[in-house]
Amino acid sequence: MSRTYLPGILAMAAIVVASNILVQFLFGQWLTWGAFTYPLAFLVTDVMNRIYGVAAARRVVLVGFVVGLICSLIGTQIMGEFGPLVTVRIAVGSGIAFLVAQMIDVSTFAALRGGAWWRAPLVSTLVGSTLDTALFFSIAFSGALSFVHPATDVSWASEVLPLLGSGPEAPLWVSLAVADWMVKLTLALAALIPFRMITARMARAA
Repeated sequence: MSRTYLPGILAMAAIVVASNILVQFLFGQWLTWGAFTYPLAFLVTDVMNRIYGVAAARRVVLVGFVVGLICSLIGTQIMGEFGPLVTVRIAVGSGIAFLVAQMIDVSTFAALRGGAWWRAPLVSTLVGSTLDTALFFSIAFSGALSFVHPATDVSWASEVLPLLGSGPEAPLWVSLAVADWMVKLTLALAALIPFRMITARMARAA
């Protein structure tokens, strides 16, 4: 693998490791700190895609997937107050969601590459982020997918409460998913600024 991709690889690995650690700490009632770091993975993927192309972006995604898998496997072996820090369903959901969402992001970016500079990173991140949230929270917490790992107790996530504390009634995991998705959409817009700055600088240096 080319040393040219090393900064992207290191950045992706750092984001995945940090997110796996920060997801254990709550921010308010509906979010974890990991919700603010994980979306940066899309920024790294899109920068690599713009500067080095689809193949390089996919390589970086695969590195992130492997690092995330290792973190999840370690987490399933560490026991906390209520059981493993990472349940099997969370590990499976995290891996599938990351790989599918990031690969779709790469393909969407490539399809929109020739348009306005902001269109490819914005649309690809919005599509990828939506897929990531839907896949992860459904696989990890939905009662309908309990067959993924029947031994994992997710009854707490099915408690019916007002959506985000004030909306229509919905399972708790839906509120967690909606809050996570809203953060991702906000960061997708905010990430356009560093995307433009980083790609411009890297293009000049190339």
